[in-house]
Amino acid sequence: MDKLDKYRQLIQDLLRARAQLRSANDPIKSQTVFDRECDHYQLVNLGWKNNNTRIYGCAIHVDIIDGKIWVQHDGTEDAIADQLVKKGVPKQEIVLAYHAPNVRKYTDFAPG
Repeated sequence: MDKLDKYRQLIQDLLRARAQLRSANDPIKSQTVFDRECDHYQLVNLGWKNNNTRIYGCAIHVDIIDGKIWVQHDGTEDAIADQLVKKGVPKQEIVLAYHAPNVRKYTDFAPG
């Protein structure tokens, strides 16, 4: 399996696992959205809280751009970038795109 196929599979596996963390009785559902052709991957939460408050939002958005994993948004406590590193992805292959470009150089991850 080449590097990009490995990254695609890891991202999809992590997002699927995160989506399955919700209880079957939870009125809020987590959906995975995979655009494998353009390498866009998202975890979206949606549903109704207390039957009167609409919940809809992207919890995680990851892209693969120029061979690197770009974390566009991560609204979770257990960061997907850290999970990817635990799975063997080098930090220099992950861009924390939610940080401003001038700040990224101060992280242990790729600047972009």
